[in-house]
Amino acid sequence: MVDSLRANIKAESVTPIPPPFLLSSEAAQMLRISQRTLERMRVQGTGPRYLKAGPGKRSRVLYRHADIIAWLEQQSFGSTSEYR
Repeated sequence: MVDSLRANIKAESVTPIPPPFLLSSEAAQMLRISQRTLERMRVQGTGPRYLKAGPGKRSRVLYRHADIIAWLEQQSFGSTSEYR
């Protein structure tokens, strides 16, 4: 009985690990922006870093969770006079 209670406590206290790569739709949802906005940011070079899985223009775009967090950290401002 005690062992099962310990197992339940451990299972509830585990922080979920984000997947290593996010699809464009998942990255957009994480950032709370539309996929089209994320695509536009990718074309303009203003969004988070991304990977292309496979050769050619039609290859899948993937985002690393850590790259999205790092990009968000760079978007932190203390006042409107700090905008670039």
